[in-house]
Amino acid sequence: MLGPVNAPRRETETEDALRRTRLANERTYLAWWRTSLTAFAVALGARKLVPELTDSPRWPYAIDGGGFAVLGVLLLVYGWHRQRAVERAVRQGAYTPVGTRFLIAVTAFGLALGVLTFVLVAVSP
Repeated sequence: MLGPVNAPRRETETEDALRRTRLANERTYLAWWRTSLTAFAVALGARKLVPELTDSPRWPYAIDGGGFAVLGVLLLVYGWHRQRAVERAVRQGAYTPVGTRFLIAVTAFGLALGVLTFVLVAVSP
């Protein structure tokens, strides 16, 4: 004869929401990582590969590649900072908004890199 079967413990709505929020924060942190790794790959391509394929001077591509490397570092550091801030807020039952100044700065920087890349592609022989 079998003994009593313990029914699985059901999570409360609050516990479930907290678990899902933490998992979403983890996925977002990994997205910051993926984006920064992409910026590093673009930096390598712009700095090392493109000049080999064109007869253009190397220095503009070095600036472009260096800019994408800096962007990758910024995204990686900010992603870590944001993940910690959100986790701290979740523990306190609060919310932490995204830093608007940082987003404006990184958007402007990305826009400048995009324009520089476009000019290099348009002018390149």
